[in-house]
Amino acid sequence: MKKFLYGVLCAILLATSYWAGARHNDRQAVITGPRPAESASSGAEMAPEGGNELGDVDTSSLAPGTVRISPAMQQMIGVSTGVAKKEERAATLRLLGSVAVDEERVFTVRAGGDGIIQKVFPGTTGSLVKEGQPLATYYSPDLFAAEQYLVAVSSDRYRSSLQELVNENKLQFLGLTPSQIKELKKNHEVDEVITLRAPGAGFVLARKVSPEFRFQKGEELYRIVDLKKVWIYADVYASEGRYLKPHVKATVSFPQLGKKLQAEVSDVLPLFDQTTRTLKVRLEVDNPEILLRPDMFVDVELPITLPLAITLPADAVLDSGLKKIVFIDRGQGLFEPREVEIGWYFDNHVEISGGLEPGERVALSSTFLIDSESKMELAAAGMYETMSKDPVNDMDVSVNKAKTAGLKSSFKGKTYYFSSAESKEQFDKGPENYLQ
Repeated sequence: MKKFLYGVLCAILLATSYWAGARHNDRQAVITGPRPAESASSGAEMAPEGGNELGDVDTSSLAPGTVRISPAMQQMIGVSTGVAKKEERAATLRLLGSVAVDEERVFTVRAGGDGIIQKVFPGTTGSLVKEGQPLATYYSPDLFAAEQYLVAVSSDRYRSSLQELVNENKLQFLGLTPSQIKELKKNHEVDEVITLRAPGAGFVLARKVSPEFRFQKGEELYRIVDLKKVWIYADVYASEGRYLKPHVKATVSFPQLGKKLQAEVSDVLPLFDQTTRTLKVRLEVDNPEILLRPDMFVDVELPITLPLAITLPADAVLDSGLKKIVFIDRGQGLFEPREVEIGWYFDNHVEISGGLEPGERVALSSTFLIDSESKMELAAAGMYETMSKDPVNDMDVSVNKAKTAGLKSSFKGKTYYFSSAESKEQFDKGPENYLQ
């Protein structure tokens, strides 16, 4: 452990020495805007020894904190610049989705009357069954009586076809398939034990029967689902949901299988999930190889088009919590700090909704190093502002300005700063009311 700490300390010392040497060897690298300490009559602008290769520039009109960085130093610290443009931007939402069954492909087998299971065929939960495949045999007094009546009606030429039709519907309601009814009418053979068959092809999601199991009318016996087409639900934030449109194509991947499938956003409106505070977007996907099963998690890549806006790489914006700052490239190595407003954030890019105009050139990378130089120069000039909160109206307050204006009060050993004389007066009347 001691060796490790010693190595880290050495690395820090070496890095510090290199940076200090680089600054010493390139003294013309960083020169800031107006400094109060400079003499107006001297005509000097902290020019490097041997002359100022950047030329004499009037920086009096630039904002405090403006820094000048030579081309050599820009190359050393990796500064790059670009022109702000207003354009539409294609982005990709990367979401986590969960597989669900297509509700239109679920077959539920319910008991049409009271009965008892005689025999159960192979076909447990998770098994694949074909349409018409035997699931179980059972005896039902109601169904047996209806079969006898149908045989009697179909063999009597004087019975009306309406009575026969009504009885067929009753048999279907009790659980017989159309093919079983057709066979019964043809052979006129009534069997006390009826075979329960799968109404469609798919996977058995639920099997609730066993030999000698007694069931009642309306009770669910089997639930079968066709998984050749499934739904996928993906959570998106409300701010992202406004960019989604029906029928947009998406890519669904299942990393464990190394497979990708094409999905489509449904035209059904997203549902709001009160627990996660997100919108659940439904996608429909063909699943011919049955790779996707209910409750699986998958990765979803959903392309969207963001509206016309000025966008910058996220690294170009310095976010201190109170302010968002970019550095405007004023030419000849000058970088001026400017506060901006931001909007959406996607794919490591951010929307600039205020404070920047199209055509302005800004620093795109190494802005944190430029910001460090800017703050050092402001601090050296006594211009770096420390911010505080007005306890009365919760406004941001410059500590330096509040001190100069006398807008400060002390309470229980702590100093508080105010945005106006009215706020200070209210605070002094009852500090406890504002410090709960």
